[in-house]
Amino acid sequence: MLWVDKYRPKSLDKVIIHEDTAQNLKKLVTEQDCPHLLFYGPSGSGKKALIVAVLREMFGPSAEKVKVENKGWKVDAGTRTIEIELTTLSSTHHVELNPSDAGFQDRYIVQEIIKEMARNRPIDTKGKRGFKVLVLNEVDKLSKEAQHSLRRTMEKYSSSCRLILCCNSSSKVTEAVRSRCLNVRINAPKNEEIVKVLEFIGKKESLQLPPGFTARVAAKSNRSLRRAILLFETCRVQQYPFTNSQVIPPMDWEEYVLEIASDIMKEQSPKRLFQVRGKLYELLVNCIPPEIILKRLLSELLKKLDAELKHEVSHWAAYYEHRMRLGQKAIFHLEAFVAKFMSIYKAFLIATFG
Repeated sequence: MLWVDKYRPKSLDKVIIHEDTAQNLKKLVTEQDCPHLLFYGPSGSGKKALIVAVLREMFGPSAEKVKVENKGWKVDAGTRTIEIELTTLSSTHHVELNPSDAGFQDRYIVQEIIKEMARNRPIDTKGKRGFKVLVLNEVDKLSKEAQHSLRRTMEKYSSSCRLILCCNSSSKVTEAVRSRCLNVRINAPKNEEIVKVLEFIGKKESLQLPPGFTARVAAKSNRSLRRAILLFETCRVQQYPFTNSQVIPPMDWEEYVLEIASDIMKEQSPKRLFQVRGKLYELLVNCIPPEIILKRLLSELLKKLDAELKHEVSHWAAYYEHRMRLGQKAIFHLEAFVAKFMSIYKAFLIATFG
């Protein structure tokens, strides 16, 4: 088992980072009827760990007994019936899924699954009707239609269903949905907090840590706790005992993006664009989110550019990122950005060197 999963806190009392938030959530769950919750903050900040701990606080150890299923829904969409299949993670008390995986049909998923859960709600031990929890990931990627139907279903089934929503950016969640939830901001952890977690894991694994080693790992993590733990484990696999001169390796996909950036800078031609497209596909197939690919590619290209081009290239990156959110196929927009960059850079080289 990866350390990221092995050392995920099992309860709100065992949370090392965001302790104040964890204690406030504990009070909320134990003292009163818990409202809908919206967790938001940067990737790797610990949102999922807190959600898992909240579910355990609500339902006890049985919340951890989860099964993965591929679930299909037949949905009546006006004139025709649509079949949608999604992967869900569920226990007897909760269901977790990512409705944005259904693409533009996400609104049907939101309506159908909440209705289905409301019909099958459990009876708790005191004989009263209990409620089920629906965890929705990446709510900021839901279409506006899906967010509107989410708002309506939240109101209609609030007695039998609680929602825990999770996203990176709350600004992309409609005001109507946000106002119906208790908003919980999870900040990216500071490097000192990451060091604390890495030292805790090191102690549990009986590792000898040279002075300053965990601080170097934390500095490379970009304030992402998940990434820091993965890097720490990679170092352990590559070389142990640790040394002060040990190289902390970058992620494989980051190396690959660096390679793509070098390819683009070396040659600007249709043939090279075709090769780059293949490499971008490779990253997407390995589940690297397209926004992250674009952001990383931009940052690598900016390092190699003259100051006068940086503003224009950043403008086009923002333009294609926006288009990517509106469209369906990320590869089109990534490739369009690369093509645009090539034309700008080639024109610059011709103007400069003739």
